[in-house]
Amino acid sequence: MLKVTILGCGGSGGVPQIGGEDGGGWWGACDPTNPLNQRTRSSVLVEGGGGGRLLVDTGPDLRTQLLACRVAAVDAVLFTHDHADHVMGLDEVRILNRIIGRPLEAFGTERTLSILKQRFDYAFLPSTAPVFYRPAVEPVRLRAGDAVAIAGHQVQTFLQDHAVMETLGFRIGRFAYSTDLVRLPAESLAYLHGLDTWVVGCFQRRPHKVHANLDQVLEWVEMLRPRRTILTHMSPDLDHGWMQANLPPGVEAAHDGMVLTLD
Repeated sequence: MLKVTILGCGGSGGVPQIGGEDGGGWWGACDPTNPLNQRTRSSVLVEGGGGGRLLVDTGPDLRTQLLACRVAAVDAVLFTHDHADHVMGLDEVRILNRIIGRPLEAFGTERTLSILKQRFDYAFLPSTAPVFYRPAVEPVRLRAGDAVAIAGHQVQTFLQDHAVMETLGFRIGRFAYSTDLVRLPAESLAYLHGLDTWVVGCFQRRPHKVHANLDQVLEWVEMLRPRRTILTHMSPDLDHGWMQANLPPGVEAAHDGMVLTLD
């Protein structure tokens, strides 16, 4: 059985965002009394189904997320792209290195790994095992469309259009994950048929230049017809209670700590 944990489901600023009239945070349309509206930056953990623990992205909230979801160790990491809200927690890999006793394989495109090496050059130096005083990753380059084995999972990657750059989506069995996208090329849509569960980025209700909005995601769902669609990477425009009351059957909002299981 495949298990997917939504470590975080917020956009680049999280919910609430820094600010607000009293400095307590800006909630937008989200009800601050509903704890399911508190969102850290988007990331998931995939495990089970014969594979190990695959972490997707290392956002700035990674330490808090792993503690909150009681994740004891990680076997590999897959980066969807190099934007700060998906990579700036890379330093936390140092403790993960200590737990598993080795560098962590880091999968990503040539661009993503190149940018990471510029920002975190020390993480790409030769390992200091068995003592880790800095993070240690072993880069594994891939291209969108590659099918690769990662931590024992057979992962099919596909290209996504984020307007300002390309990002990676991926599919494992009948599960797929798509964050930070505004368009899907026809060749990528082909990988998304026959899904049981699709976790997909949905930033807000009105159109956005670089992120899919709610109407757009619902059009994809109508075309692809996954059994279950989970919305992630959500801004303060999307209140959890409103979505649960207004989304069509089979579509629901994620929340931090949400656990999905697939046969």
